[in-house]
Amino acid sequence: MELSDGYIQSFIQPRNTLLLEMEAYAEENHIPIMQLAAIDALNQLLRIQNPSKILEIGTAIGYSAIRMAEALPHVQIVTIERDTERVTAAKAYIERSAAADRITVIEGDALEVDDQAIHTIFDAVFIDAAKGQYQRFFEKYAPLVASGGVLYIDNMYMHGLSDLDLKDVPRRKRTMIRNLKNFTEWIMQHPDYTSAFLPVGDGLLLCLKR
Repeated sequence: MELSDGYIQSFIQPRNTLLLEMEAYAEENHIPIMQLAAIDALNQLLRIQNPSKILEIGTAIGYSAIRMAEALPHVQIVTIERDTERVTAAKAYIERSAAADRITVIEGDALEVDDQAIHTIFDAVFIDAAKGQYQRFFEKYAPLVASGGVLYIDNMYMHGLSDLDLKDVPRRKRTMIRNLKNFTEWIMQHPDYTSAFLPVGDGLLLCLKR
């Protein structure tokens, strides 16, 4: 039996004034941020893993970076975003948060950023950027993840589109969904990772590096 969305929502953790402001800003400006149930689940997984360094691909306005930093008081986060307006908003919000000294924003296309410039190994990577590029993000940044580290990947369901035959997907989104399906099949069979879906929010994929 499936739990109702309303029942799940009743257990969402309360947020501070800054986060509520960011949620309102994201809704008003049509900026996608992680669903509340999903970010709560992600943060609980991160608490269990207890990483000291996290790399985030897709900052948007900094919402998930701040949420992760609040959940892990000692974590250092590097987050990459290519949209200049979103970078500006993210930096402003992060500066107002209690985690400003633990979050570094890098402006640029994550597929073009020189990973040598990051120059560190991460315990976890959170990917929440262009869905059709997930495999390319994974291949570029997985080498920066320590053995035993985890890659967390959001929006695997793509609001139900991933469950459809490609002929039933709107034409403008078919390439993205095809790439997402191909990535899913590829990572599930990858010998260097143990992967599993968490059916929360818009679908969260966990990939444990062996």
